[in-house]
Amino acid sequence: MQQASKRVLLLEDDYGLRTSLRLFLEQEGFVVGEADDAEKAQELDAAEPFDVMLVDLMLGGIDGFTFIRNVRPQTAAPIIVISARDGARDVVTALEAGADDYVRKPFDVAEIRARIRAALRRPDLPTAPHPGGFPTTTGIVLDSVNDLVFNPAAATLRRGEEDLHLTSTEFKVLLALVTNAGRVMSRTNLLDQVWPDGHHGDVRVVDVHMSRLRIKMDPDASVLVTVRGLGYRVVPR
Repeated sequence: MQQASKRVLLLEDDYGLRTSLRLFLEQEGFVVGEADDAEKAQELDAAEPFDVMLVDLMLGGIDGFTFIRNVRPQTAAPIIVISARDGARDVVTALEAGADDYVRKPFDVAEIRARIRAALRRPDLPTAPHPGGFPTTTGIVLDSVNDLVFNPAAATLRRGEEDLHLTSTEFKVLLALVTNAGRVMSRTNLLDQVWPDGHHGDVRVVDVHMSRLRIKMDPDASVLVTVRGLGYRVVPR
């Protein structure tokens, strides 16, 4: 099975929940590394990187928010928060820290399985760029002025010689926009394409990832355009 080799980091300080989740995920064919504190989790990932992470926010010592901020620059692996903290501010803060998804406790383990599979699912790559892009042998030029090139096949985004680090979810969002370059993509449409198993209609997750993308690639908002009241679009230049 394809998922048999996928490694899941489980950072949860509740022993009972951590154990039951580990047993469930192992039955599903995943290899699970478990930790009850952030320091141990970072050590495990440094020793052998994980493909996806499940992270609780309420931990002793370093909390989940800080762990995500610390580990995000070193990994593109999807990070799924599992937490009893369900306030809107908590969700947005976790996403802004670098999380890709947010599951509120209590949850059904089947939902965790679905979220992991969705996070690991490689999006279908376009056979050719939308006419709004400018294809080259190394990718699609999004900004000819700043030499910003997106290569979907290699899952890379480069500005000149600089490799701009994208998380798995940021890559999926950008791919959806580039595939439909010049067209307005509503938040709901992006939600359906990037999170096919659903995100309970919470469009804020789209806004947060768009904000992170804009900071990384397009601070002057000339390529990533917000269409007020409608959504987003990519306008190559």
